[in-house]
Amino acid sequence: MKILITGGAGFVGTNLIISLKQKGHTLVSIDNYSIGQKSNHVEGVTYLDMDANEIGSIPNDFDLIYHLAGLSRIQPSFLNPTETFIANTSSTNAILEFARARGTKVVYSGSSSKHHNPYQSPYALYKYLGEEICKMYKKTYDFPIEIVRFYNVYGPFEITDGDWAAVIGLWRNLVAQGLPITIVGDGNQRRDFTHIDDIVDGLLKIGFSTKTTEDAWELGSGKNYSLNEVYDLFKEKFDVEKVYIPNQKGNYRITLRENNEAIDKLDWSPKDRLPKYIMSL
Repeated sequence: MKILITGGAGFVGTNLIISLKQKGHTLVSIDNYSIGQKSNHVEGVTYLDMDANEIGSIPNDFDLIYHLAGLSRIQPSFLNPTETFIANTSSTNAILEFARARGTKVVYSGSSSKHHNPYQSPYALYKYLGEEICKMYKKTYDFPIEIVRFYNVYGPFEITDGDWAAVIGLWRNLVAQGLPITIVGDGNQRRDFTHIDDIVDGLLKIGFSTKTTEDAWELGSGKNYSLNEVYDLFKEKFDVEKVYIPNQKGNYRITLRENNEAIDKLDWSPKDRLPKYIMSL
């Protein structure tokens, strides 16, 4: 199959591409490198330096599209709401319009922020709107579109510094610099940390299955940890200190996979890999 991956030089995209390449597919990535890294390139894959909103400028001959591109963090979205809208909502409409011409299946990366108040941040609202656009296209134009929601993904190729780093990657970087770990708020907020291997397995099952869901496929481990509990794992491994910093806008108290459809319908089998992963660092 010829498969397009938007955001193919990013964290999730790179891991997905590695797996798809091993299975012998022809792969094209489009990425504007606002977050993705050229150091993530995989030999034998075509990488196009372009924005997902420019999708109409390339040949429309794909059998499957994974739309992973977007700005993936809450806090930066407060500073750049328009940029976030273009990356997370406008691009989704462009990809779906491109796919509609051939009826190409699209797998769209939504967000577990759907389960919280979408008006808490530009990020949450624009990812929510992306999901709604997908549902409208699926119903109105009757071609296959599947939404997948990620929960706090970690693992190889995760971002470790800058505004786009998530908790595990950020803490890895602080440890490497010999700095104390920073915990936002009281540290009692809980997160469903899901290893990238389980995310990729879910994406493959969703992309190549004819099964569908009315809402979205939830890719979370089904177990959550408080940030204080995650710190304890880092403390055990690295004997690192911690400091608490003020809470931030848009910070949810809890994330945990909301349904088991991927497990029940697709035989997806996520595992709690977080303690082992941290011990392996």
